[in-house]
Amino acid sequence: MKRLLLATFFALSLVGCASVNMGDPKQDAAAKTFKAPQGNAGIYVYRNETMGAAAKMHVDLDGRTLGETGAKTYLYKEVTPGKHTITSKAENTDSLEIDAKPGVLYYIWQEVKMGIMSARTKLHLVDEATGKKGVLESNLAETK
Repeated sequence: MKRLLLATFFALSLVGCASVNMGDPKQDAAAKTFKAPQGNAGIYVYRNETMGAAAKMHVDLDGRTLGETGAKTYLYKEVTPGKHTITSKAENTDSLEIDAKPGVLYYIWQEVKMGIMSARTKLHLVDEATGKKGVLESNLAETK
């Protein structure tokens, strides 16, 4: 029994947080001022949970790579007004469409859920207060 517990502890210690490339600290600080871009919109995709910390999640914006998230990270992108599709890929794929208005910031929470073989994902458009809190709890990941 003691050996089993020791082996389990050792195995769990090898499972760390998913490592994603981090963004520039100056860009992180600038994005956390929450200043809406003039004439465009801003999209934050954040993951402020530690659940599923060992899983990276790929995020696309309009079919192009936006970046990858790990626990306590976010992505930020300025976009032109109009319809945009955000897609999150994990064990499953989830998409969310927004109709971006100029001068507006959008906050999308990337929820991590239990999967069969790995983490699953669910995207939620959240209100400003919830979104700002989530972004402030996170650090900027490298955004493409």
